[in-house]
Amino acid sequence: MNAGAALRAEAARALARIVFDGVSLRATIAGSAPRFDDSRDRALLSATLIVATRWWLRLDAAVASLLEKPLPAKAAVIRALLVLGCAQIAMLKMPVYAVVASCVDAARGLGLSRYSGLVNALLRRFVREQAALEAELDADEITRTAHPRWLIDALRRDWPNDADAMIDANNQEAPLTLRVNRRRTDRAELLDALLAHGIAADPHPALADAIVLERSTDVTALPGYAQGLFSVQDGAAQRVAQLLDLAAGQRVLDACAAPGGKAAHILECADVALTALDRDDVRLARVRENTERLGVHAGLRHGDALVPGTWWDGRPFDRILIDAPCSATGIIRRQPDIKLHRRAADIGPLAATQERMLSALWPLLAPGGRLVYATCSVLRAENEAVVAGFRGGAAEASAAAVPTAFGRAAGAGRQHLPGAGGMDGFYYAVLEKPR
Repeated sequence: MNAGAALRAEAARALARIVFDGVSLRATIAGSAPRFDDSRDRALLSATLIVATRWWLRLDAAVASLLEKPLPAKAAVIRALLVLGCAQIAMLKMPVYAVVASCVDAARGLGLSRYSGLVNALLRRFVREQAALEAELDADEITRTAHPRWLIDALRRDWPNDADAMIDANNQEAPLTLRVNRRRTDRAELLDALLAHGIAADPHPALADAIVLERSTDVTALPGYAQGLFSVQDGAAQRVAQLLDLAAGQRVLDACAAPGGKAAHILECADVALTALDRDDVRLARVRENTERLGVHAGLRHGDALVPGTWWDGRPFDRILIDAPCSATGIIRRQPDIKLHRRAADIGPLAATQERMLSALWPLLAPGGRLVYATCSVLRAENEAVVAGFRGGAAEASAAAVPTAFGRAAGAGRQHLPGAGGMDGFYYAVLEKPR
């Protein structure tokens, strides 16, 4: 099996794991990319998986319309191979002959030679009938937008004037944004280092520590990565630390800390005593790895935020960050597998957990303290409704103003919509306890 076929065979196996087994896109790329030594192969594998996942609901429908009969379940990897072939042709604009030939060879390499003729015929037919197929797919909102019906309906209900723009933003590639580690360098110095290595980048106009790269790349190969001069973090997430109003000497809790991006940012901003809590030991290890690379120190604590009695020492915190587990509907452009993995039935239980978390951690906040509630969701049920429900049972919790630049007014907080200012969708609310 030649290199092109081997790459497509691995991509088909990986895509099948994402779509049919519910494995995350990020974890799948992390597991598959190292199989290839050439950085160009790793980049093509990642790009193929991202675009095929992003447009699965459209391209899978195209494949289904071209099949004379549905493929059996045991041929799920062939279904994935056909979709990724269509994605490389239609979205990545790769040469048709190379895609078709390599996909045919990949079917053989997967041990499914009996489908090689079907792969050849279907991909060639896709090319011939692409214009008519696209017109047919555009006639249906689900296949036109590659979004599930429940999510389209939810966005139109919650953001009727913005839903179309949000859906369009979800289907765009997100920019690669860096957060400068102000403990070790400054933005001007890092920009100069990137420029010296031929890497085009610009300072973010609204964020003092942010740099936006003109194109995605392997960040671990960038100058300064190994020295901890920067992290990768979207601008919307970088805003969270600002809301905490940090000062030296404060005791701070990051209640859902993994993988550690916001915890590290907190420590870069101020000399605080930070407890980084997470209930997943494996993910907590990532917090340690990230903070060590950046040269900052967090007190790591394994425990469930919903059960403080199992890990809290009884000393109140001056600041608490709840970056709550959520539907992640604000970061679909970065994690398009959310469109395939998330269900409408997930939202109610998530919102209930979010409100329970607020209730469980509020008693840990010192008088005069500040709690920031944040999610990467754009659904009102997880955001303003959760905060309103909590405040209904905690009359002493007053809502502090969130700057208007953070997004649209949404109950006690503000909602940043995906794509606005080149940033992800994010919700922010700030609650304060009286002295």
